[in-house]
Formats: sequence, C-alpha cells, structure tokens
Amino acid sequence: MLQNAAQTYQSNQVTTATPAELTLMLYNGAIKFIKHTKSAIEEKNVAKAHESSLKVQNILYELMSTLNKDYEISKEFLTLYEYMLQRTIEANMRKDITILNEVEDLFVQFRDTWKEAMQLTRNQG
Repeated sequence: MLQNAAQTYQSNQVTTATPAELTLMLYNGAIKFIKHTKSAIEEKNVAKAHESSLKVQNILYELMSTLNKDYEISKEFLTLYEYMLQRTIEANMRKDITILNEVEDLFVQFRDTWKEAMQLTRNQG
C-alpha cells in the first residue's frame, strides 16, 4: 500500500513537471544510480551493478534525445553526454569505481549548474 502511494506520488511529479524540472530529475536519478552501481561493485554484486549502470546509460540516452538542437550549446552537451555514456559503459564492463566517480562528478556539475539556471530563471520571471 505504502509503495503504491509512493509510486503514484512519483508518477504525478513526473507528469506535472516542467521540462527543466524533468532534466533536473534525470540528473538526480543518474547520480542515484551511479551510487547504486558503486555500492553493488563494492559488494561484488555484478548483476546489480550492471542493472544500475544500464539505468544510468538509459538516462544519458534520454538526455541526448531531448536536447533542443536549435541551440549551438546543444552540440557541446551532446559531446559531453556521449563521453559520459562511453565512460559509463567502460565502467560497467570493467566494474571500475574510479571511472564512475568521474561520471558522477560530471553529473553533479551539470545538476548544480542546472539548479542555478532554474533559480535565475525563476527570479527573473
């Protein structure tokens, strides 16, 4: 029952979120799943590490597919997302926490910058 309520709440958050909020959710989700992947690697749980890593990869695919190609900066984001995807795949194959730390740091920077931009937009609006 409680899990159903949590799923409903989470579903409502996603369906009512703005595109900017959805991007923030994706960044936060990627960070969460990188942490899960690292924990699973430390626990020597290969299947769980692989599953969590695939979730990070899927988030990166989503971020790449939703880029607005009308803006020049989108090309730079795409290049960075592709690099992060490549490194995530490599980390998954090698079960390498050092690589995951690198990708996590990039996601944290993206998330923090995105939150700042959202705040600036709210303050100007």
